Amino acid sequence: MKKLALMALPVVALFALLWLLRTPDTDPAAMMEKYTNAQSRFAENADGLRVHYRDQGNPNGAPIIFIHGTAASLHTWEPLVDRLGAEYRIISYTQPGHGLTGAHPRDDYSFAGMADALDLIADELSLDSFVLGGNSMGGWVAWRYALANPDDIDALILLDASGMPLREGEREPPLNIGFKLLGTSAGRLLMQQYTPRSLVAKSAYQSVSVQSVMDDATIDRYWELLRIPGNRRAAALRSAADREAAYAGRVGEVKAPTLILWGAEDKLVFASAAQTFDERLPNSEAIIYDGIGHLPMEEAPDDVARDIDAFLDQVLTP
Repeated sequence: MKKLALMALPVVALFALLWLLRTPDTDPAAMMEKYTNAQSRFAENADGLRVHYRDQGNPNGAPIIFIHGTAASLHTWEPLVDRLGAEYRIISYTQPGHGLTGAHPRDDYSFAGMADALDLIADELSLDSFVLGGNSMGGWVAWRYALANPDDIDALILLDASGMPLREGEREPPLNIGFKLLGTSAGRLLMQQYTPRSLVAKSAYQSVSVQSVMDDATIDRYWELLRIPGNRRAAALRSAADREAAYAGRVGEVKAPTLILWGAEDKLVFASAAQTFDERLPNSEAIIYDGIGHLPMEEAPDDVARDIDAFLDQVLTP
């Protein structure tokens, strides 16, 4: 008996060590206080989906709804609020499974589940039509929504959007360490308990070319909002959700005039995808930014704001 107890000690010690090394959840109340401001609002539907959003800029301007990408939050659009808010009404929101919005009540991270949040915001603000923009996974939600709701979208803005197939001869992008871990069942399980700040920082730096946009406060925001209870589990579920690749063949049905903006140095979604979008969309123009990575709205906000303003000036009817 004593021998068995001694043999069990290393196992007990290992589990104790793993427990001590795990990354705990953050306190939702503390995160609410830290990452909201005077413009923050929450919309909630009958199913229990509660979405963090901000309605900023010129209340009489043309409304633009912006959707962030994987692991981000509405905060990623603040540089464009600063630059476009004098003329446009800028609405940003945090998608289900992210930030202060938290998990989807049905754990639905398909297009339909993510579109629930966009529908909620449009209904909350009584918007019959609007300009829709999205980055990365948010860009995928945007073009899929424009495909499903053609009469609601006045114009579409895609910033390094996902959803197009690789071009002939291309290999899968190298991805950052966070996406690599989420690509395996073991990694998805581990990341629900072990997400050190260093891991989040490395993933963030690998996503951009202009490294200065990832300062300590930004890394803290990514790390802390990821650890709101339910968000890490949501990340695991979302990474395994069906992105319905066949819809890429229908993107040409999108009616809205479309502006395609891309970072030439994007290592998550190759800039060649901008060419694919431009070839398939019937009414589009594409602009590629040299020296920019996956987040052009943060890495080159002046250029992005200028090009969005020029595009909307052409396509929106007074």
